[in-house]
Amino acid sequence: MQKLDGRKTSAEIKDEIREEVNSLRSSGKRVPHLAAILVGEDGGSITYVNAKVKACDYVGFDSTLIKFNDEISEEELLSKVHELNEDPSIDGFIVQLPLPKHIDEKKVTLAINPSKDVDGFHPENIGRMSLGLPAFLPATPNGIMELLKRYQIDPEGKHCVIIGRSSIVGTPMSLLLSRNKKGANATVSLCHSRTKNLKEMCLQADILIAAIGKPYFLKADMVKEGAVVIDVGTSRLPDSSKKSGYKLAGDVAFDEVSEKCSFITPVPGGVGPMTIASLLQNTLLANKRSADNA
Repeated sequence: MQKLDGRKTSAEIKDEIREEVNSLRSSGKRVPHLAAILVGEDGGSITYVNAKVKACDYVGFDSTLIKFNDEISEEELLSKVHELNEDPSIDGFIVQLPLPKHIDEKKVTLAINPSKDVDGFHPENIGRMSLGLPAFLPATPNGIMELLKRYQIDPEGKHCVIIGRSSIVGTPMSLLLSRNKKGANATVSLCHSRTKNLKEMCLQADILIAAIGKPYFLKADMVKEGAVVIDVGTSRLPDSSKKSGYKLAGDVAFDEVSEKCSFITPVPGGVGPMTIASLLQNTLLANKRSADNA
């Protein structure tokens, strides 16, 4: 078994981006600028946004963090989204999810200018991706594809089983893996809560991706010998031995599954860092597309 080290791989990508940013700066061009909107005090969201700001600092991006309390109205949030859409100094921005229940996440996603949608959530980018056209790819699925590529795991001809059909991970992941292009060409089964023979499906998988948010759901008896296992889950479980008071748990029972598989992502240190690396790649691409750096 070999760990798919997201920290190491994302560090390599960040170093590559840093070189490009230094080149932009030395040639007198504007460096990429990423903004993030954070609403409320969700612990996971704060951790992720802080990691994104830190990554921006490392690669040389400008970054702006905009914080609101969880009582902000939908109208006020949409007004800020519009403001960022119109700001020529911002190449891309994200609205960190989840949002408070009184705010319609779909409405906010639709309000983001697709040319600044570096999370890759807007329907225009999803549609372009499904047609194989240039687009900002969803950060987590694209991060997983990049991890597979850099570990020379070719999905072509493989049976890939995805557990979870969310619009953020599962569904776009199925599209990326099944595309007719190098580094894809897999046969994909997209499983979910209504899948009746889930264990049977998982046991057929050459590449198994767990993205359901249920700690330790995937057990060893659901994984065939030699499979590649990607764990997208990040649940917070109480742990008094930790300074934070919690530990991060994946969707995969790592200790028992790792005995059977050929490759596996750890939690933490697997998919999470790759999501951030992919977000940086999208922001650099947005910067290159902008008029003043064209």
